[in-house]
Amino acid sequence: MADKTFPIRARRAGNDRLLLAVVFLAGIGTLGIEMVMPRMLAPFFGTSQPIWAVVIGMTLVYLAVGYRLGGVLADRRPDWRLLFQLIGWAGLSCAIIPFIARPILSVAQGALRNVAAGGFLAALIGVILLFAVPVTLMAMVGPFAIRLQLRQAEDVERAGRTAGTISALSTIGSIIGTFLTVLVLIPTIGVASTLFLFAGFLVVLSLIGLRDPRGLLLVATVALLAAAYQLNTGAIKAADCRNCRLIAEYESDYNYIQVAEQEVTYASGTVDRRRVLILNEGLALHSIYRLKYRETGDPLDLLTDGGPWDYFTVAPYLYPNTNPDDIRSLALLGAAAGSIAQQFLAIYGPDTVIDAVEIDRKISEVGRRYFDMADGTAQAPYFTTYNDDARYWLAQTDRQYDVIGMDAYHQPYIPFHLTTVEFFQEVKAKLTPRGVAVVNAGRPASGDDRLVNALASTMVAVFPQVYIIDTRFSNAIVIGVNQPVGDGVVNFIENAARIDIPALQLVMYWSLYEGRFGPLREFTPAMAQFRPFTDDHAPVEQLIDGLIFSEAGKIGQ
Repeated sequence: MADKTFPIRARRAGNDRLLLAVVFLAGIGTLGIEMVMPRMLAPFFGTSQPIWAVVIGMTLVYLAVGYRLGGVLADRRPDWRLLFQLIGWAGLSCAIIPFIARPILSVAQGALRNVAAGGFLAALIGVILLFAVPVTLMAMVGPFAIRLQLRQAEDVERAGRTAGTISALSTIGSIIGTFLTVLVLIPTIGVASTLFLFAGFLVVLSLIGLRDPRGLLLVATVALLAAAYQLNTGAIKAADCRNCRLIAEYESDYNYIQVAEQEVTYASGTVDRRRVLILNEGLALHSIYRLKYRETGDPLDLLTDGGPWDYFTVAPYLYPNTNPDDIRSLALLGAAAGSIAQQFLAIYGPDTVIDAVEIDRKISEVGRRYFDMADGTAQAPYFTTYNDDARYWLAQTDRQYDVIGMDAYHQPYIPFHLTTVEFFQEVKAKLTPRGVAVVNAGRPASGDDRLVNALASTMVAVFPQVYIIDTRFSNAIVIGVNQPVGDGVVNFIENAARIDIPALQLVMYWSLYEGRFGPLREFTPAMAQFRPFTDDHAPVEQLIDGLIFSEAGKIGQ
């Protein structure tokens, strides 16, 4: 006698396999969408830890809400069609995000630019408005799938196994979605195209489950939206600096990158054209290149009117009886587009050994294309750029340098592992006997010195003497010497009197007489207001949050 239940069991087994496949694929889509979030926020709010906290925290909120709603809805309507409709709606909502992201994030950034922790709050608003719908809908898939598999009383006996299997498959899918998005999709096709790809992926998955030709309309809608976006897309945002015209923008593995041309008009009426490098939220310029240098070749025309890049070349003159011929090598941690390295080459000659470390390969490419960065050329045969993490690279190199410069402190938050006693001990070990460690430390325009003091407090625990040069901007240059120099200020003055290189003469004059918050001076242990930062305890983010709140509190006073 034929088993009449066999077709039913076979159909049910097929549905179960399809359901597990849907859970796995939905996991890919869920984390893929999440990994797009920080890249979409970066041009407006950066990639600091608070921004990542927004992304991760709100994703967990959406998942929690989605799990709850999915469970309630599945109990009320345990319908296969409804599950696939949820997936289709999630895909359609993804396809809308690229159109509304730029205006929403621009308005949020502008409205909260001058509010305490404004970047954090604006990013929070952006994530809520842009990603709440798709992530919540995708989170509903898991509990819905569990309910669909527990259809009969005997299914309760394997409820734990069913829930565990679905959770495991969803997690494996999420892992794949994370690495696929970060390592393949975004670097290859960009953020918007990645979102459209996930949108198409989800609506096609919905169509397969619904088996309804009307679902083709949803697929066509996503395809039309993607095409319309590609036809009408422009720059992600205008150049983030005064009197600037955007000439190029890129998205790399680490940053949103802008290259702009800026015109600076001097009191004499002379207009100076420059190329500037801007990263992420645009709180700072990371490189400046004066185009006049192409015509003159004069090191004076590489100077940036007292910007922090100008002061690295004069740091060695804290030692007595120092001449330009004594400075033969530089390691630069945080090279950006090459402003500091180009000044070293112009002042100290093409035979200067320069090892520049820039973690973002795309920034190095931009430096060569737009800033005339000369690494690896016949004009600078000993200038090499390494695309690596600064601290890792420093630990691997066996060279010693006359100057080790650190300009990897992106605003407003800085990598904590480049601020600690252990890091500066590694730096000191790679200096020549008369070498110097030079740090570009930012401070707000008001002159709040807490970050500078914290870095100097850490450096004075490692180096025998530490000096501070206040730039003509608000930045401070903190210098640690590898051996005692005596009265470094007197040494600096005496060296300045002998040097006949105009670019060095000018920067040394600025250092002594035109620092915005004071002249060149020694920082002594008695001035330290902070415990030295260590790899175990370096509360950099907390310190900078305090600066942000303090500055915001002064607005309107």
